Amino acid sequence: MIRLATLSDRVAVQALYQELRPHDPILSQKHAEKAWADLINDSSSFIVVAERDGQLAATCALTMNKSIANGARPFGIIEHVITAAKFRQQGLSQQVLTYAIELAWQQQCYKVMLLSGEQLIGAHRVYEKVGFKSGIEKGFVIKPPGSNDTKQ
Repeated sequence: MIRLATLSDRVAVQALYQELRPHDPILSQKHAEKAWADLINDSSSFIVVAERDGQLAATCALTMNKSIANGARPFGIIEHVITAAKFRQQGLSQQVLTYAIELAWQQQCYKVMLLSGEQLIGAHRVYEKVGFKSGIEKGFVIKPPGSNDTKQ
């Protein structure tokens, strides 16, 4: 089942993010609960999840960004695409991405962007399967001084 995450999905989504980004700082329960509630209650943010065998197996995050350009239509950004290792090769990343993209179109987005680590060739194939194209625009990233974070 593909659906939007709820407040009760925090721990499972955090476990998926830990798999995606194992070196991220561990949040205190209080901080995580507040950040998650803020995210879930934000009308411009959507966390899409895939359930398989009673577990959250995959997720991606979609954020709507308001704009005065392009007829004042928003643009979407997708981040944090992850399928748990034991559920890979079942099309779940494609399914959460497709759901997120359809949601962006329903919100009248004029485009949806996604950045991916240059070396993640397998992930790039998944993104292309759902319609993303490289070579249209070029992405650039800047991180805070002293950051050792080279992952997406």
